[in-house]
Amino acid sequence: MLICPQCKFENPISNKFCQKCGASLTHKFCPQCDTQVPVDAQQCHNCGAECGRVWWAIITKVGDLEVTERDFNESEKEIGGSEKSGSDSTSPPQVVSVSASTLSLLPEYPYLDQQKRYQLLEPLPNLGDVAPHTQVYVRVLDCLPYQVSPLEAMIANQYQGLVTPAMEASGVPVSAKAYVALAAYTHQGIPPIHDSWQNENIQVVLIEDRSDWKYLLDLWRDESTSCLQMINCFYQMTQLWALLEPLNCCHSLLDLSNLRLDEDQAVALQMLYGPTFQQSSTSNMLTHEENNTPEQIENVLNIQALAQVWHKLFRESQRTQFGSLLQLLTDLEAGKIDNLLHLQSGLQAIATELQPTSSFDDSDVTATVDLATNSPTILQLGEPQEDNVSKNDDMPTVVLPMQLISLEHAGLTDVGRQRHHNEDYFGIDSKITRLELPTSRNVQARALYILCDGMGGHAGGEVASALAVNTVQQYFQTHWVDNKLPTEEQIREAVGQANQAIYKINQQDARSGVGRMGTTLVMLLIQDTQAAVAHVGDSRLYRLTRKGGLEQITVDHEVGQREISRGVEPSVAYTRPDAYQLTQALGPRDEHSISADVQFLDIAEDTLFILASDGLSDNDLLETRYSTHLLPLLSSGANLETGVRDLIDLANDYNGHDNITIVLIRAKVRPNLDSQNMVNG
Repeated sequence: MLICPQCKFENPISNKFCQKCGASLTHKFCPQCDTQVPVDAQQCHNCGAECGRVWWAIITKVGDLEVTERDFNESEKEIGGSEKSGSDSTSPPQVVSVSASTLSLLPEYPYLDQQKRYQLLEPLPNLGDVAPHTQVYVRVLDCLPYQVSPLEAMIANQYQGLVTPAMEASGVPVSAKAYVALAAYTHQGIPPIHDSWQNENIQVVLIEDRSDWKYLLDLWRDESTSCLQMINCFYQMTQLWALLEPLNCCHSLLDLSNLRLDEDQAVALQMLYGPTFQQSSTSNMLTHEENNTPEQIENVLNIQALAQVWHKLFRESQRTQFGSLLQLLTDLEAGKIDNLLHLQSGLQAIATELQPTSSFDDSDVTATVDLATNSPTILQLGEPQEDNVSKNDDMPTVVLPMQLISLEHAGLTDVGRQRHHNEDYFGIDSKITRLELPTSRNVQARALYILCDGMGGHAGGEVASALAVNTVQQYFQTHWVDNKLPTEEQIREAVGQANQAIYKINQQDARSGVGRMGTTLVMLLIQDTQAAVAHVGDSRLYRLTRKGGLEQITVDHEVGQREISRGVEPSVAYTRPDAYQLTQALGPRDEHSISADVQFLDIAEDTLFILASDGLSDNDLLETRYSTHLLPLLSSGANLETGVRDLIDLANDYNGHDNITIVLIRAKVRPNLDSQNMVNG
């Protein structure tokens, strides 16, 4: 199937256009210059910008060695869980016998696969000269980026919501199983897997390309890096250890070249190392540890190995180890710290010593963090049933709450190209508390975002929109006093007071008919990972996530939408001459004629909220251009101020008939790992 990049609709592979929204499935827009390019283009033919989807291919040549699956099947553990009761630890491990009598050659350059989907971006070494039990890797361009791979479909259909996918899935090469097992933990630094297959004695795994990500060692070498940041990184490594240990992949944490940083300075792995592989002296190859006996291979590393790599980080960065951490590492090496929880507690204690006494910040600029997760993490208590995966549904589950780790915003208004004055107005009022601990980088936030589009002419619409924003802000300054969202009743009261303030002026000035000033209103309230939305009129709130795409949260208060709600077909409803006439606005009538729509939302994944006046949203501009102008802004490496200006320019180019106002809010979240530790403990 082909997943539409715009509306996420599932289309047949033969489709050239989305059946739902009509978007092209063969072409896309360049993220730099908006030129339309084929989906399989690596670079834009107009500006040369990179626009292709590149994966990192790990190619494993296996030999006569019987590759054990003990690491995945013997313990039958959930990640972070306990051993299955009644398991027979003395039973021999299942093995997969792999013949090395012949080498199955991969397709000719420039493709990696028989279907010619993955195009090689660099020469592939002659696999005939590669020793057995060796991994080599190359970068490949995905020529069918909208097509779901069989492995992705399997993970989505069978393992959604599970901490540990079932390891007995047929057709998954041994070299891919750790990635599949940890598919639910990509938000914690595990590289996501895209595709995998085996052709005789050649196994191929495609994962996210992290070859150009910053090294963790680079952070250590930066003199501005604080001791608290170091402790935070150590704690993240212990969390990765807990995920990797049941699969015997902890070797992944011991190679400094494999320890990377995501765009938010969080520890991430470039790839996963199995127990039978160690890094060689060559830059593009992993080689089998030939002298290992099967017994040695099966030995699981103990946490003392972390002390060695941490010492190495300090040594190679030439940073000085400070007292309390040095004592912790000494105890760890001596075996006085013999379990992960003990180690994490020690790191937490050091962080408490280093933590500043006050971390409150009233500024509107916050630290940026970006790791996507599409839903609250679900911990499954108990062990998977090998014969029937569906039996897992009967097991008790614990839904981990999310924690906010970054909140940013940017807003801008523009008169447009045809109006002489600007009747739009927006307001932002936020209070941010930032707290950095080894368990998390946590943000506590209370923020109010309001956008109004006034009407009524000069000294009318602009007065109404400004008055509405100021009235609502003043209301919540006295009624939003605790650490929870205002109630629906309070939100409606705030909107009612704004309406009454404008209505009072209309009455005092004896304004009538079209001379009565008024305004639309859309507002977003955020308290940590909870949000509330209220609107009157046709100013909109959109929500953008990587998994859900662009969603219009509000429904315009206009005649056309009113008719649709009554059962009239949209094509008929919008043929009316008054289809776009507002059915609600603040100010023209008293409070008995106003009924704001109010709804509450959970921020369960990294989200970009967009408040927009109709100068931006008209003609489906955001729906048709969100992939080029909004989706990149989900990344915390993207500047929201620049993004807002680009959207204003886009609206002026394609609309420009009205004032243009936009407020962008980028919220980043992660699972509350403290809750996970409590469950595991």
